[in-house]
Amino acid sequence: MLQIPELLAPAGDLERLRYAINYGADAVYCALPEFGMRSAPTNFTPEQLSEGVIYAHARGRKVYLTMNTLPTNEEADRLPQAIKDAAAAGVDAFIVADLGVLDACKTFAPDIDVHMSTQTGITNWAAARAAYNMGAKRVVLAREMTLQDIATLRDKTPPELEIEAFVHGAMCMSVSGRCLLSNYMAGRDANRGQCAQPCRWKYYLSEETRPGQLYEIGENENGSYILNANDMCTAPFLDLICKAGVDSLKIEGRAKTFYYVASVTAAYRRALDQYLADPMNENFELPEEVLAELTRTSHRHYSPGFYFGREQARQATDSATYIREWEFVGTVDGWENGVASCQQRGKWSLGDTLEVLCPDGRSIPLNPEWIKNQAGELVESTPHAMERYTIPIPELPPMSLLRRKV
Repeated sequence: MLQIPELLAPAGDLERLRYAINYGADAVYCALPEFGMRSAPTNFTPEQLSEGVIYAHARGRKVYLTMNTLPTNEEADRLPQAIKDAAAAGVDAFIVADLGVLDACKTFAPDIDVHMSTQTGITNWAAARAAYNMGAKRVVLAREMTLQDIATLRDKTPPELEIEAFVHGAMCMSVSGRCLLSNYMAGRDANRGQCAQPCRWKYYLSEETRPGQLYEIGENENGSYILNANDMCTAPFLDLICKAGVDSLKIEGRAKTFYYVASVTAAYRRALDQYLADPMNENFELPEEVLAELTRTSHRHYSPGFYFGREQARQATDSATYIREWEFVGTVDGWENGVASCQQRGKWSLGDTLEVLCPDGRSIPLNPEWIKNQAGELVESTPHAMERYTIPIPELPPMSLLRRKV
């Protein structure tokens, strides 16, 4: 029987949840203001979580709630109510790292599945089996595991235990994100969702008897980023991850924009569908448009992560800058009689190289002949933030996204 992996996308807020689902995610993961590993203010309120679950379930998709920080004593007192709120909202699973949170979920929401977070640091079959015996439905594997490691874990664990693995996004220089640098250097605890990412900073060497003299580490003219990591991209070998026994393919990025979520989800949806169309084929060929799409979001240089072993991880990168070849400039909110109603999210002008990304993953070149502002006046560009305007283009579905070649 063919195993059909789930495509799991990040949802930092309600808007990103809607775009993830419309661009092909089978499930999304999100957080409430407390207990999640992203402390951004755009997390869900209990009311928004309920609204998001209704939206997802109406389309046959799932919502997982991350509660994967390590709570303090005071926070542990507030856990029961947060769990009850999430259960009332109808979430499909909790993602946890702390044994106390696991126990609380089983106590106050016994009918809801529990997934063990990557923060748990599961790197072997014994840990995965132990998690299953404690009541976990799924384990989210440490990013440091190879394809062979995953296949071995799959063979030595109960078939009822689901396996989730990261397939795309930012990598951490520390093992499974267990980093103290941010707390030490910036007073922001990475293990509580507040990472300042000091591993991305540019460092120099200083010598005690030569105050004020800084020496570059390495030979790159841009300095040295000795702790910085490339982004992970597994689309070219997604078939191997599926064949290793992974049940859920996870995209990193709850702090990223809804454009990023839509673009990357659409690309991996197409890659996964390509594999599922002929899963017995040993010569998986990734559609060219998938990799093309993955260059159209802001990203660091890509690497295969640790899937082929540490020697091929190519983690180190020589720059903290992002590669930005395209810029997101607007949403398509409606279309009628050859005219699209759009909202500005970035400036563009007539004559710019434009594309539109559709929810089905198509990328269509555009060359509008005119722009009309909200007052119906002809204009040469869209300079005003969040302004609504119209342009003549072929029929497009709602939630399509406009981008400009940089």
